Amino acid sequence: MTTRGTTPQTSPDSTEVSTLRLENGDLHVRQDGPRDAPALLLLHGSATSSRSWDALVPLLTTAHRVIRFDLPGHGRSPEPADGDYATPTLARTLAAALDRLRVPHVTAVGHSSGGYAATALAERRPGLVTALGLINTGPRLDAFIAPESLALDPERWPPSDEQIRRFAGPAFREGYRVPQELVDELRGMSYRAIGAAMQAYTAYLEQRALPSRLTDLGKPLHVIFGDQDRRWRPSSAADYRVVPGATVEWLPGAGHTPILEEPQRTAALLLAFTGGRPGPAPTSGTT
Repeated sequence: MTTRGTTPQTSPDSTEVSTLRLENGDLHVRQDGPRDAPALLLLHGSATSSRSWDALVPLLTTAHRVIRFDLPGHGRSPEPADGDYATPTLARTLAAALDRLRVPHVTAVGHSSGGYAATALAERRPGLVTALGLINTGPRLDAFIAPESLALDPERWPPSDEQIRRFAGPAFREGYRVPQELVDELRGMSYRAIGAAMQAYTAYLEQRALPSRLTDLGKPLHVIFGDQDRRWRPSSAADYRVVPGATVEWLPGAGHTPILEEPQRTAALLLAFTGGRPGPAPTSGTT
């Protein structure tokens, strides 16, 4: 594996942070847990990074090799070399990264728009993705709740903390304070990266609703949805029930981002799906 930056650890249970040099640009990757355990890929949503999974990962590593990428233009990954943010292109990049990591099979879990990346990856490489988990991923465009907060202004970039919190507020339940580290990371991204990624996911969903895509894939599917979601109508999660064998569960009291708001409950639902057992609750982390 070609890496740059932090030297990978050698212990099979260690945390390994590296940068993969791929055809369309570098991709930051973090791996946690035993390397011989079943692989679990966690894909973050738009305008955030792999750090959004920090509270969840310690609960998953007793059962899984957990793999996280900063998607192109997010976190520590640069924008794609050719500027192509299309979801099928992203799926090709993810497949190449997993091949570089020598991952033969993976359960792919996406939060929010990360669920579209997970689905596109399964469409591109059905033999690689054995099962799919979606966390607060909208099934179709008419389930989207138009935000009342002001959009970010490209003419006044980078935005202030207050502007970012207003923009990101609906991504959490009412009253939840957006973590400062996520505010700082969003400020470090370009307006183009955030906007292009969102437009790409919208185009992907416009082409075909997710339940239809998932039905054709025929993969085991588990959907988790916070019942206080302010970005997608929580009732729309029921649309996934048309997928044969799909399970759908709502998290009472959780908003759009239960991976941060309710990490223990979210991990328990994921592990029940993957057949793993939960690890100890983290002693510290983002709350």
